[in-house]
Amino acid sequence: MTSYDLNSVIPETVLSVAGLTDYIQELLEQDHQLRQVWVTGEVSSANSHRSGMFFTLQDPEGKASIQCVVWNSQLSKLIQQPKSGEQLIVLGSIRIYPQRGQYQLTVWQVLPGGEGLQALRDRQLRNRLEAEGLFDPERKRPLPIHPQIIAVVTSPQAAAWGDIQRTLKHRYPGLQVLLSPAQVQGELAPDSIVAAIERVDQDGRAQLLILSRGGGASEDLICFNDERVVRAIANCSIPVLTGIGHQRDESLADLVADVCAHTPTAAAELAVPELNSLIAEYQQRKYALQEAISQTLKGSHNQLQQLKERLRRLPINQQLQKEQQILDWKRQQLIQLTSQRLNQATQHCELLHQKLATLDPNSVLKRGYAVVRSPDGTITRSANRLLVGDELQIQLGEGQVKVKVMEILDEYNTKEQK
Repeated sequence: MTSYDLNSVIPETVLSVAGLTDYIQELLEQDHQLRQVWVTGEVSSANSHRSGMFFTLQDPEGKASIQCVVWNSQLSKLIQQPKSGEQLIVLGSIRIYPQRGQYQLTVWQVLPGGEGLQALRDRQLRNRLEAEGLFDPERKRPLPIHPQIIAVVTSPQAAAWGDIQRTLKHRYPGLQVLLSPAQVQGELAPDSIVAAIERVDQDGRAQLLILSRGGGASEDLICFNDERVVRAIANCSIPVLTGIGHQRDESLADLVADVCAHTPTAAAELAVPELNSLIAEYQQRKYALQEAISQTLKGSHNQLQQLKERLRRLPINQQLQKEQQILDWKRQQLIQLTSQRLNQATQHCELLHQKLATLDPNSVLKRGYAVVRSPDGTITRSANRLLVGDELQIQLGEGQVKVKVMEILDEYNTKEQK
């Protein structure tokens, strides 16, 4: 076995981490160009702290970024306060942060540079999707009250996945949770998230989908403003709940989702009810129902006792006698009403009989009138229609006779004879 002399292998110029950092710090901070440099870029995130304001300045195409800091002593002197989505021109100097091995830009002054390109693109996309109605409240679907299977779209290495699992297990034991893994940061994240959502849709078992990612800088969450992700959420066949872990503003994914939460844990809490709360609510309702039944039974028992007391004070013979008297009175009323109606009907019938008798032709004939008929049986009403020699049939009050016309007297001669 060959042995090596380490002292002969390691060069004398080897540096420690601190030594290397000090060397880089000296190179950068002593560089004349970097002591006072103007930089233009778009603010992707900005946060205020006790010592000052920290923000990230990125290239318009998102290919490079630099961390910036404005100390509190300089904040009031800035012409423009850094805000996410704005294009700025900053003056500062490069400084090294040895503890993390990072460099940052210490800012002295900030000038406005207009709206950032990425912010403009996001605003235009939001306006277009909003015009299509993808963010309308009417599209929002309610979350299932007691889901049995929930699908989660996130990175399996992310802390969000562990937070969601712990929260769901604590609140709703026995729930089945499906993981549809996806990249949630970087250039490949939009396509990965879309594919994960489509897998859940095609699987068909879940009643709810949680799209989640832990907190981070705004530039790390840009994939949740991608149009492909927004449309995949809108086309999902089951309700979608987002918990993307940033409370400063809402992504387009949050706007199109049926319900949004600001953290993965909050999303898990919205997804399922707490089992202990359900048990307590069940016990409370059970107690209230038992009390209501008990009160109803008690009231019915008291009412029954009152009826028994009343029945005991009123003998049954007296009650039957009272009912018999009522029946007798009703019977008497019925007889009187029937007799009255019968008398009225009899009188009416007699009146009709008398009217019919006055209209009887035989009664008229018995008073001395006669009916003259021609040979064909028709009644003759005018002498002008008869001829001398016509045979006529005359009906009297009693019997009939046949006669022959001997002479026809006109009305004038008849009046003269009179």
